[in-house]
Amino acid sequence: MQAVILAAGMGKRLKELTSEAVKCMVKVNGSGMIDRMLGYLDRLGLSRIVVVTGYESKKLMAHIDALSVSTPIEYVDNDIYDRTNNIWSLCLAKDYLLKEDTLLLESDLVFEEAVLKKIMDNPYPSLALVDKFESWMDGTVVTLDEHDGIKEFVSKREFDFDKIDEYYKTVNIYKFSREFSELYYVPFLEAYCKAMGTNEYYEQVLKLIVCMDNPPIKAVRLDGEKWYEIDDAQDLDIAETVFLEGRSKLERLRKRRGGYWRYPKLLDYCNPTNPFFPNKRLMHELKSGFETLVCRQPSGIQVNSLVAAKSFGLKEEQTVTGNGIDELVKIFMHMFPGKQGVIHSFFAGHDDADTGGGCLEYIPDSPDFTYTADEIMNYFEDREIQSLLLANPDKLSGNYIGKPDLLRLVKWAAGKGIRLVIDESFADFADAAEDKTLLEQEILNLNPQLLVVKSISDSCGVPGLRLGIAASGDRKLIAEMKKDASMWNINSLAEFYMQIFEKYKDAYRRALLEFQEVKRSFIGELQKIEFLRVLPSQTNFVLCKVLKPYSSGELAVRLLERNILIKELSDDMAVSDKQYVRIAVRNGDDNERLLDALKNL
Repeated sequence: MQAVILAAGMGKRLKELTSEAVKCMVKVNGSGMIDRMLGYLDRLGLSRIVVVTGYESKKLMAHIDALSVSTPIEYVDNDIYDRTNNIWSLCLAKDYLLKEDTLLLESDLVFEEAVLKKIMDNPYPSLALVDKFESWMDGTVVTLDEHDGIKEFVSKREFDFDKIDEYYKTVNIYKFSREFSELYYVPFLEAYCKAMGTNEYYEQVLKLIVCMDNPPIKAVRLDGEKWYEIDDAQDLDIAETVFLEGRSKLERLRKRRGGYWRYPKLLDYCNPTNPFFPNKRLMHELKSGFETLVCRQPSGIQVNSLVAAKSFGLKEEQTVTGNGIDELVKIFMHMFPGKQGVIHSFFAGHDDADTGGGCLEYIPDSPDFTYTADEIMNYFEDREIQSLLLANPDKLSGNYIGKPDLLRLVKWAAGKGIRLVIDESFADFADAAEDKTLLEQEILNLNPQLLVVKSISDSCGVPGLRLGIAASGDRKLIAEMKKDASMWNINSLAEFYMQIFEKYKDAYRRALLEFQEVKRSFIGELQKIEFLRVLPSQTNFVLCKVLKPYSSGELAVRLLERNILIKELSDDMAVSDKQYVRIAVRNGDDNERLLDALKNL
């Protein structure tokens, strides 16, 4: 068996990375794609490796010749690479296809060795390697029958988003038997080039072949083996994360701060949200207006504040909307740049927090990181602060201060002339029977020094909308915050969500009840894990002390090896013993997967 690698393209979308080098020479975590590919092929005992070059061919050949590859390498040059596509590159190498069985690969792939093993170990003579279609994939897809027969090749023009569940992406690695090439592929290839020209894709030929009765090529499906196709800088960034290991991969993912939907196999236990809302009907209503919402300008901040105020029974002049609560808190902090008192957890995970005139942290000394309103008041009683920021429930431990005690804290702050900011983003998840919110007209009007912020994104399960509100009885403060915010800081989709949410409040309440039931079961199972001490929590995540034989970092890495991401807190804990992790509560199936992984450890 031999291998043919198509490497003639210019890779324009990688811009400066390919201005003076070939695309396949671009490095992923320090190793060129072609270096990695040739290393794997060299261990297969092939008769030869044929590389079809084009753009910067001399540089590529010199680079390959300098590698320690024992398999004989031969070159075919596509000197009109800038006017043709890969069908012509393969046509130039067609005589090789007629000599023996062939592994065909495109050069802009990075993959683990198990990917090649998958196609080599399959005894079927002619195969297309495929993987279940995911959102990051681009290019040709196929549909399969129950026996892995290829029903059709679907081009970009024919792609139907309503059929995504049926699609498999071609990995651009194929195995052609000599007989398949001689009787089918090469004759069809020559005819197609004559009829349709050379600026086409070689997979168009396969598209014709699978239209035959009993086509002589089938598919073999990947099952979790890692690969990535690199076309631009964004692909390169994600591929480097995918192919990192251990602590390096964990740190790379942490720095992304989200966007984990780009890694569809990754289960995100790092960012807590509402696992049971929005419901299907609300999502369907959002989708029904999607095209209009994307193509139309959103309302300005005044109108969106009115929409938000209506949802919470407030007045527009008391309320301001934000692109998440981070925007709103930053605006507040810049307006009042004096010394701020902060409960340790308030800025957990926010590296860019700006405390203006300085920050005085209160760090609970309880082994469970619990604290009361009285402890906060006692700590700051004799300390000079202009404002105090409190998340309730706490963003690290889930500590919750009940509403009566919270109102005592509000009164204390007023007596001290302290501006008080309370973040109640996760208050809806607390299992206290009382009414938990301070977003009430009477409370705000009686306490104008109070600013209440709430992340609708987190409480309502729509973090991708980046939607938050702030409310205060100090109407001058709210007016100034609106001036400092962008006029269009909320997009149309978020605006529409706020507009329709009121219809779904009953469904939201039911979702919270379902959450409480799942949370109790989940925590009960976590408490059985011998290397975790589960701290009490009143929100949609739990803080866990990691015990021997693991450290928090080791545990996070071991779970990441199973595609589960938890929040490792060694950089966020202002205590000497930093062996803590924070684990979000998700739905029952996801929780079971995490629990199984922990039990296996």
